[in-house]
Amino acid sequence: MATDKTGRVSFLSCCLFGDRTARHQNESKKKQPQPSLSSASSVLNVKKQVAKLRSFRGRVRISDLSNPDSLPAGSCGLHVFTLAELRFITRGFSGSNFLGEGGFGPVHKGFVDDKLRPGVLKAQPVAVKLLDLDGLQGHREWLTEIIFLGQLSHPHLVKLIGYCREEEHRLLVYQYMPCGSLENHLFTLYISKGHGASLQWSTRMKIALGAAKGLQFLHDSQKPVIYRDFKASNILLDSDYTAKLSDFGLAKDGPEGPESHVSTRVMGTPGYAAPEYIMTGHLTSRSDVYSFGVVLLELLTGRRSVDKARPQREQNLVAWARPILSSPRRMSRIMDPRLDGQYSETGARKAATLAYRCLSLRPRHRPKMSYVVRTLEPLKDYKDFAMDTFIYEAQN
Repeated sequence: MATDKTGRVSFLSCCLFGDRTARHQNESKKKQPQPSLSSASSVLNVKKQVAKLRSFRGRVRISDLSNPDSLPAGSCGLHVFTLAELRFITRGFSGSNFLGEGGFGPVHKGFVDDKLRPGVLKAQPVAVKLLDLDGLQGHREWLTEIIFLGQLSHPHLVKLIGYCREEEHRLLVYQYMPCGSLENHLFTLYISKGHGASLQWSTRMKIALGAAKGLQFLHDSQKPVIYRDFKASNILLDSDYTAKLSDFGLAKDGPEGPESHVSTRVMGTPGYAAPEYIMTGHLTSRSDVYSFGVVLLELLTGRRSVDKARPQREQNLVAWARPILSSPRRMSRIMDPRLDGQYSETGARKAATLAYRCLSLRPRHRPKMSYVVRTLEPLKDYKDFAMDTFIYEAQN
């Protein structure tokens, strides 16, 4: 989204009045075609890349790349797939393997068997994401994803296995996350697939903690990263409901030296973006903290950050719920009714207080992610309310 005055005011109005995504604001405008690169430029000399990596020190930043079409040395650990290989493992990107679609493009499940690249790539299920050539993301977002996930590794970041670049086609191959996204579990019923209709309290706190650890890792890296698009749909869950951050297409290198912020065009999702970023384009790690507060509030309430189907005063989750977070007596009014009271009231109050701080309108009053992690750590072990009551009655 452009950072001109009109664009920012429009983005802010989306956040306040409930449009789902900033990207959809310009759907009526003619979409710009993606630049096509020659197939010759897509061939990588792997041996040279490996040699560069052996002398590699520190993480390559986007600003370090003189040629925006090049790939950093740190990405040489990724597998370079052919388009034919990816068509084969997804059965021609069939509808039966379709997992979903985001701003980048559609995602299909595939399976890499040990015959595809014997001794090089282990047999495993994967998720293959295709760039929508008519979409609002493009080569730069594809490259950004490779730069960050090709160099960063953490238990709470989704693993990028490889990529494909042939002519205008851009694809990314990830580890498959069998439990899908947090958004699906919070806001979509999985009964038909054998999943429960609602996440338990302990599972919600486990997910919040894992996502917080992922953000802390990014912020505390030697060369910090600002995630910029933290939201429920970008938090993926493995079979154990371990949270992993995905979709780094909008991520930015953090400020260097005396700089306090990064100035950039306003992008992201209304309802999650920090207000000061919307108004000024100034991006800091505290912008991510605000977005985390929104997701934590979604976990507490079971409501979307923006929901136009609700009464007008309740459409923006933060505007409706934040005043209640500081009042323990009123907490029950906003808790997700699907929890049916099966949560620790003490844990809920602590989580609500944390969300309140993360959602402060003053960035400097928001906690660092290290504090968020320390606060959430014990909450994942708080027993559900029913169990607390059982123990109390047994002891008395």
